Amino acid sequence: MTVLTEARQSTALLSPQSLPLWVGAAVYGLLLLVGPELLNDPDTYSHIALGRWIIAQRAVPFADPFTHTAAGAPWVAFEWLSQLAYALAHAAGGWPAVVMLGAGAVALSLALLTRWLLRELAPIPTLILVTAAFVLMSPHILARPHVLAFPVMVIWVGALVRAVDTGDRPPFRWLPLMTLWANLHGSFTLGLAIVAPIAIEAVWYAADRKRTAGQWALFGVMALAAGCITPYGPELIEVTHRTIALGPVLEVVGEWKPQNFSHLGAFEVILLAGFGYALYRRIALPPWRILMLLGLVHLALAQSRHADVLALLAPLFLARPLAREFGPGPGAAPELALDRAQSVAAAGLVVVASALAALRPVAPDARITPAAAIAATDLRNVGPILNDYDFGGYLDYAGLAPFIDGRAELYGAAFTIRHHRAVTLQNVPDFLQLLKDYRIEATLLTPATPAAGLLDQLPEWQRVYADDVAVVHVRRSSSRVSALSAP
Repeated sequence: MTVLTEARQSTALLSPQSLPLWVGAAVYGLLLLVGPELLNDPDTYSHIALGRWIIAQRAVPFADPFTHTAAGAPWVAFEWLSQLAYALAHAAGGWPAVVMLGAGAVALSLALLTRWLLRELAPIPTLILVTAAFVLMSPHILARPHVLAFPVMVIWVGALVRAVDTGDRPPFRWLPLMTLWANLHGSFTLGLAIVAPIAIEAVWYAADRKRTAGQWALFGVMALAAGCITPYGPELIEVTHRTIALGPVLEVVGEWKPQNFSHLGAFEVILLAGFGYALYRRIALPPWRILMLLGLVHLALAQSRHADVLALLAPLFLARPLAREFGPGPGAAPELALDRAQSVAAAGLVVVASALAALRPVAPDARITPAAAIAATDLRNVGPILNDYDFGGYLDYAGLAPFIDGRAELYGAAFTIRHHRAVTLQNVPDFLQLLKDYRIEATLLTPATPAAGLLDQLPEWQRVYADDVAVVHVRRSSSRVSALSAP
């Protein structure tokens, strides 16, 4: 018996209508199993800190509330609703609840993707595409705001593509989703931008092009207006431009770097396998669909963090053309009722997984958590701190003013690059000047940071703490240096 035959028999045990539930439940359970992996990003600390600030102030910030280098500088919390959600989850159930929120959003997005694809494709090709999507997304599945926007992204783009494929009018009923998306994450600008090429495709194939063009033009204007319904008005649209304007910073921060093809990885395997299969089977795509797909590939190649966008959206663009290859999916037939037993079983799996996760102690990675260094040296009372980039999030969370954290759009390219080059000793004189310019009294760096080694050689600085996570140096002229000295 072939693997494909076995797979068909196994999926036959599940009704197509229940398959999205099982996909969501399985992904949710798997992510809870690897729960700590979702907390491996220092920005999670910052997001919770900002959410707590919003709760305490009962307002959103319009200026930086944390750092000592940009205190009071104009800044907008363009992910404020996600940050509020994570802070509430953390307050309600600690880190396990934060993991469950992020995992639930990813699971829901893949369940929704499964449901959309089943309208065009049979279960087997649907599961292949969803599995590939999960693998592509996995490096960037973190408890951060972008994952809370995933379900909205799938519904929004799925509804637009569905309208084109079926020749329907634009999905006006989904416009409130754009408002929700705009308050969750800055990727909503992609949702706005993608309206144009999809509208052009709709008009291109429409029988009444003038009427169709008018409908989509109205939809685009209304979508733009919906995206401006935020505490900051239309200013959040500008955040995307500010991020792009960071230029060289995008080459320093890991998630913004291009894909690395120096070794064979999952991204390259899936991309080449997809292209190879398309060439072998001579799968044809409409011209506008090709352009949109290539645009998504470009985003994922240029910045590794956009692999999740390619993972979630490419299957939606490919579903109708692939249906001609694999045959129509169960969505082509009249809707059937959900299998009650399977629905209850899938829901039970979610409940059990959540209960077990709530009992399991999880916490962010120790490598981004210099808690011991801060507790041992009482850095709260030393003075201005120069910190490693990856420690900024924890300082926000712990209530200490960082030199820098993950909000590169706040600091700008020049400041962020100067900090990077200084602590990596690409410019030693400027590192010394940086200490003077910002009157730094203490440093909190990783043991591997070159600047930590240099500070050991400088007579005016004293190492007062070191472990596998962080090294603390204090200026000898500080009144607290003797109290901070560690045995």
